[in-house]
Amino acid sequence: MVDGGSKWSSTDDMIIVGNDPFQCQKFKQFLHGQFHLKDLGPFKFFLGLEVARNPEGIFLSQRKYALDILTDTGLSGAKPSPFPMSQQHQLGHSTSTPLADPSSYRCLVGRLLYLTITRPDILYVVNILSQYMHSPRLDHHDAAMKVVRYIKNSPGQGLFFPSQNNLQLTGYCDAD
Repeated sequence: MVDGGSKWSSTDDMIIVGNDPFQCQKFKQFLHGQFHLKDLGPFKFFLGLEVARNPEGIFLSQRKYALDILTDTGLSGAKPSPFPMSQQHQLGHSTSTPLADPSSYRCLVGRLLYLTITRPDILYVVNILSQYMHSPRLDHHDAAMKVVRYIKNSPGQGLFFPSQNNLQLTGYCDAD
């Protein structure tokens, strides 16, 4: 990770990633010749993404971000949900009360959308919830809170990229 100070802003952060350490270092030297840079070392935390490395591979998660969502929604002490959404939801036909202030719903769904970077397990549900951003109702808000309770089961869940891979693509589908 490189922190490049410029005369227009105090810091501009940049992540340099590659599979050739020599080329990465060469690129950093080029940038250093053009700008004032400070190398912050290996990438560990950036915009809510946490990176853990070991010889087996790289693990990406958003644990702190997920815990912040739990705290901000007041659900830190709530009972976790085993599923992010009920299978037979009727959100499209909701007649519940429209939310007086939809901004909190929009903010929560936006945060959940950002969490899908490392949590593909909630991607479908967040997609459903985002369809009601223009006019959310109480049922939609309750469904979003259920997703947050689902996240409480495993806030540190993320993506693992093994260093040794057989380059075989595997796909999974959860459909009825």
